[in-house]
Amino acid sequence: MSGVTTDLDPTRVDRGTESEPPLSRRRERTRERLLDAAYGLFAEHGINGTSIEAVCEAAGFTRGAFYSNFDSKDELFLALTEREIRTRMRSLEVAVEHLPDDPVRDGVIAPDTIAAIVAAVMADSRDERRWCLMNAELELLALRDPQVAVRFAEQEESFRDELADLLTRVLTQVGMRFAIDPVAATRVLISAYTGAARDAFLGPAGEDAVLRAQSTDWLPALVGRLVEPDPAAA
Repeated sequence: MSGVTTDLDPTRVDRGTESEPPLSRRRERTRERLLDAAYGLFAEHGINGTSIEAVCEAAGFTRGAFYSNFDSKDELFLALTEREIRTRMRSLEVAVEHLPDDPVRDGVIAPDTIAAIVAAVMADSRDERRWCLMNAELELLALRDPQVAVRFAEQEESFRDELADLLTRVLTQVGMRFAIDPVAATRVLISAYTGAARDAFLGPAGEDAVLRAQSTDWLPALVGRLVEPDPAAA
Protein backbone atom coordinates (compact mmCIF):
# COMPACT_ATOMS: atom_id res chain seq x y z
CA MET A 1 0.00 0.00 0.00
CA SER A 2 1.65 3.15 -1.20
CA GLY A 3 2.69 5.59 1.51
CA VAL A 4 0.93 3.73 4.33
CA THR A 5 2.48 1.68 7.10
CA THR A 6 0.80 -1.72 7.18
CA ASP A 7 0.81 -4.50 9.74
CA LEU A 8 0.66 -7.90 8.11
CA ASP A 9 0.22 -11.19 9.95
CA PRO A 10 1.29 -14.30 7.96
CA THR A 11 -1.15 -16.39 10.01
CA ARG A 12 -4.12 -14.21 9.18
CA VAL A 13 -6.98 -15.80 7.26
CA ASP A 14 -8.93 -13.39 5.04
CA ARG A 15 -12.67 -13.55 5.54
CA GLY A 16 -13.51 -12.75 1.93
CA THR A 17 -16.46 -10.79 0.65
CA GLU A 18 -19.29 -13.13 1.59
CA SER A 19 -21.92 -11.76 3.91
CA GLU A 20 -21.22 -12.62 7.53
CA PRO A 21 -23.62 -13.79 10.22
CA PRO A 22 -24.67 -11.33 12.94
CA LEU A 23 -21.95 -10.65 15.48
CA SER A 24 -22.20 -12.44 18.79
CA ARG A 25 -22.57 -10.20 21.83
CA ARG A 26 -19.05 -11.03 22.97
CA ARG A 27 -17.54 -10.34 19.57
CA GLU A 28 -19.50 -7.11 19.28
CA ARG A 29 -18.07 -5.95 22.61
CA THR A 30 -14.56 -6.86 21.42
CA ARG A 31 -15.08 -4.94 18.20
CA GLU A 32 -16.36 -1.87 20.05
CA ARG A 33 -13.40 -1.88 22.43
CA LEU A 34 -10.99 -2.06 19.50
CA LEU A 35 -12.80 0.84 17.82
CA ASP A 36 -12.76 2.89 21.03
CA ALA A 37 -9.03 2.32 21.47
CA ALA A 38 -8.31 3.14 17.84
CA TYR A 39 -10.31 6.38 17.99
CA GLY A 40 -8.07 7.92 20.60
CA LEU A 41 -4.83 6.60 19.10
CA PHE A 42 -5.62 7.58 15.51
CA ALA A 43 -6.66 11.07 16.59
CA GLU A 44 -3.50 11.54 18.63
CA HIS A 45 -0.88 9.78 16.50
CA GLY A 46 -2.46 9.35 13.06
CA ILE A 47 -2.92 6.08 11.23
CA ASN A 48 0.74 5.84 10.21
CA GLY A 49 1.87 6.50 13.75
CA THR A 50 -0.42 3.86 15.26
CA SER A 51 0.36 0.16 15.00
CA ILE A 52 -2.07 -2.70 15.30
CA GLU A 53 -0.13 -3.78 18.38
CA ALA A 54 -0.79 -0.38 19.99
CA VAL A 55 -4.52 -0.67 19.30
CA CYS A 56 -4.61 -4.20 20.71
CA GLU A 57 -2.68 -3.18 23.81
CA ALA A 58 -4.94 -0.19 24.46
CA ALA A 59 -8.03 -2.37 24.05
CA GLY A 60 -6.59 -5.25 26.08
CA PHE A 61 -6.66 -7.83 23.28
CA THR A 62 -4.26 -9.87 21.14
CA ARG A 63 -3.60 -9.57 17.42
CA GLY A 64 -5.76 -12.64 16.97
CA ALA A 65 -8.73 -10.76 18.38
CA PHE A 66 -7.97 -7.89 16.03
CA TYR A 67 -7.85 -10.06 12.92
CA SER A 68 -11.02 -11.88 13.87
CA ASN A 69 -12.77 -8.52 13.48
CA PHE A 70 -10.77 -6.57 10.87
CA ASP A 71 -8.69 -7.57 7.86
CA SER A 72 -6.35 -4.60 8.19
CA LYS A 73 -5.72 -1.30 9.90
CA ASP A 74 -7.33 0.48 6.96
CA GLU A 75 -10.51 -1.53 7.41
CA LEU A 76 -10.50 -0.63 11.10
CA PHE A 77 -10.20 3.04 10.19
CA LEU A 78 -13.10 2.90 7.75
CA ALA A 79 -15.24 1.00 10.26
CA LEU A 80 -14.45 3.63 12.87
CA THR A 81 -15.46 6.51 10.63
CA GLU A 82 -18.66 4.68 9.70
CA ARG A 83 -19.50 4.25 13.39
CA GLU A 84 -18.89 7.93 14.10
CA ILE A 85 -21.05 8.96 11.14
CA ARG A 86 -23.87 6.79 12.50
CA THR A 87 -23.48 8.36 15.95
CA ARG A 88 -23.72 11.88 14.55
CA MET A 89 -26.69 10.99 12.38
CA ARG A 90 -28.53 9.67 15.44
CA SER A 91 -27.72 12.88 17.33
CA LEU A 92 -29.07 14.92 14.42
CA GLU A 93 -32.24 12.84 14.20
CA VAL A 94 -32.89 13.37 17.92
CA ALA A 95 -32.26 17.09 17.54
CA VAL A 96 -34.74 17.54 14.70
CA GLU A 97 -37.37 15.55 16.58
CA HIS A 98 -37.30 18.29 19.23
CA LEU A 99 -37.38 21.39 17.07
CA PRO A 100 -38.76 24.60 18.63
CA ASP A 101 -42.43 25.36 18.10
CA ASP A 102 -41.56 28.23 15.72
CA PRO A 103 -38.58 27.01 13.65
CA VAL A 104 -39.47 29.28 10.70
CA ARG A 105 -39.75 33.04 11.03
CA ASP A 106 -40.47 35.40 8.16
CA GLY A 107 -39.81 32.65 5.64
CA VAL A 108 -36.39 31.61 6.96
CA ILE A 109 -35.12 29.04 9.43
CA ALA A 110 -34.69 30.81 12.78
CA PRO A 111 -31.03 31.16 13.92
CA ASP A 112 -31.79 29.70 17.34
CA THR A 113 -33.23 26.61 15.67
CA ILE A 114 -29.98 26.09 13.79
CA ALA A 115 -28.04 26.74 16.99
CA ALA A 116 -30.03 24.07 18.83
CA ILE A 117 -29.36 21.50 16.12
CA VAL A 118 -25.65 22.26 15.96
CA ALA A 119 -25.41 22.14 19.75
CA ALA A 120 -27.02 18.70 19.83
CA VAL A 121 -24.64 17.29 17.24
CA MET A 122 -21.63 18.95 18.87
CA ALA A 123 -22.44 18.07 22.47
CA ASP A 124 -18.76 17.38 23.18
CA SER A 125 -16.51 19.86 21.38
CA ARG A 126 -13.38 17.95 22.43
CA ASP A 127 -14.74 14.88 20.70
CA GLU A 128 -15.54 17.03 17.68
CA ARG A 129 -11.88 18.00 17.54
CA ARG A 130 -10.90 14.33 17.43
CA TRP A 131 -13.48 13.77 14.72
CA CYS A 132 -11.98 16.65 12.71
CA LEU A 133 -8.57 15.00 13.00
CA MET A 134 -10.00 11.63 11.97
CA ASN A 135 -11.60 13.14 8.87
CA ALA A 136 -8.32 14.76 7.86
CA GLU A 137 -6.46 11.47 8.36
CA LEU A 138 -8.97 9.53 6.29
CA GLU A 139 -8.89 12.03 3.44
CA LEU A 140 -5.09 11.83 3.29
CA LEU A 141 -5.23 8.04 3.38
CA ALA A 142 -7.76 7.98 0.55
CA LEU A 143 -5.71 10.41 -1.54
CA ARG A 144 -2.67 8.15 -1.20
CA ASP A 145 -4.33 4.80 -1.80
CA PRO A 146 -6.78 4.17 -4.69
CA GLN A 147 -8.38 1.16 -2.96
CA VAL A 148 -9.14 3.16 0.16
CA ALA A 149 -10.30 6.04 -2.04
CA VAL A 150 -13.05 3.88 -3.56
CA ARG A 151 -14.46 2.90 -0.17
CA PHE A 152 -14.02 6.42 1.18
CA ALA A 153 -15.95 7.88 -1.77
CA GLU A 154 -18.74 5.33 -1.29
CA GLN A 155 -18.93 6.16 2.40
CA GLU A 156 -19.04 9.90 1.72
CA GLU A 157 -21.72 9.53 -0.96
CA SER A 158 -23.89 7.35 1.28
CA PHE A 159 -23.57 9.84 4.13
CA ARG A 160 -24.47 12.82 1.91
CA ASP A 161 -27.50 11.03 0.46
CA GLU A 162 -28.74 9.98 3.90
CA LEU A 163 -28.23 13.43 5.34
CA ALA A 164 -29.91 15.07 2.34
CA ASP A 165 -32.95 12.82 2.82
CA LEU A 166 -33.13 13.68 6.52
CA LEU A 167 -32.81 17.42 5.93
CA THR A 168 -35.39 17.29 3.14
CA ARG A 169 -37.87 15.60 5.49
CA VAL A 170 -37.22 18.21 8.16
CA LEU A 171 -37.73 21.07 5.73
CA THR A 172 -40.94 19.53 4.43
CA GLN A 173 -42.30 19.32 7.97
CA VAL A 174 -41.83 23.07 8.44
CA GLY A 175 -43.09 24.09 5.00
CA MET A 176 -39.68 24.69 3.45
CA ARG A 177 -37.55 23.10 0.72
CA PHE A 178 -34.03 23.33 -0.66
CA ALA A 179 -33.64 26.04 -3.28
CA ILE A 180 -31.16 23.84 -5.18
CA ASP A 181 -30.65 20.09 -5.54
CA PRO A 182 -30.83 18.63 -1.99
CA VAL A 183 -27.61 16.62 -2.33
CA ALA A 184 -25.76 19.64 -3.71
CA ALA A 185 -27.08 21.80 -0.88
CA THR A 186 -26.06 19.17 1.66
CA ARG A 187 -22.58 19.03 0.16
CA VAL A 188 -22.28 22.80 0.60
CA LEU A 189 -23.39 22.58 4.24
CA ILE A 190 -21.00 19.72 5.04
CA SER A 191 -18.08 21.52 3.42
CA ALA A 192 -18.90 24.75 5.25
CA TYR A 193 -19.23 22.99 8.59
CA THR A 194 -16.00 20.98 8.32
CA GLY A 195 -14.05 23.96 7.00
CA ALA A 196 -15.22 26.18 9.85
CA ALA A 197 -14.47 23.49 12.42
CA ARG A 198 -10.94 23.11 11.08
CA ASP A 199 -10.33 26.86 11.12
CA ALA A 200 -11.72 27.16 14.64
CA PHE A 201 -9.57 24.34 16.01
CA LEU A 202 -6.51 25.97 14.46
CA GLY A 203 -7.33 29.30 16.08
CA PRO A 204 -6.56 30.49 19.62
CA ALA A 205 -10.12 30.02 20.87
CA GLY A 206 -10.14 26.34 19.91
CA GLU A 207 -13.22 24.27 20.58
CA ASP A 208 -15.26 27.10 22.10
CA ALA A 209 -15.18 29.01 18.83
CA VAL A 210 -16.70 26.26 16.70
CA LEU A 211 -20.23 26.23 18.06
CA ARG A 212 -20.36 30.01 18.43
CA ALA A 213 -19.16 30.65 14.87
CA GLN A 214 -21.55 28.24 13.23
CA SER A 215 -24.70 28.68 15.25
CA THR A 216 -24.81 32.46 15.72
CA ASP A 217 -23.04 33.97 12.75
CA TRP A 218 -22.72 32.82 9.16
CA LEU A 219 -24.40 29.39 9.23
CA PRO A 220 -27.97 30.72 9.55
CA ALA A 221 -27.24 33.13 6.69
CA LEU A 222 -25.95 30.27 4.53
CA VAL A 223 -28.99 28.13 5.31
CA GLY A 224 -31.19 31.10 4.41
CA ARG A 225 -29.65 31.12 0.93
CA LEU A 226 -30.09 27.38 0.44
CA VAL A 227 -33.71 26.98 1.53
CA GLU A 228 -36.97 28.65 0.55
CA PRO A 229 -40.70 28.37 1.35
CA ASP A 230 -42.30 25.35 -0.32
CA PRO A 231 -45.22 26.51 -2.52
CA ALA A 232 -46.81 23.08 -2.11
CA ALA A 233 -47.14 23.75 1.62
CA ALA A 234 -49.00 27.00 1.15
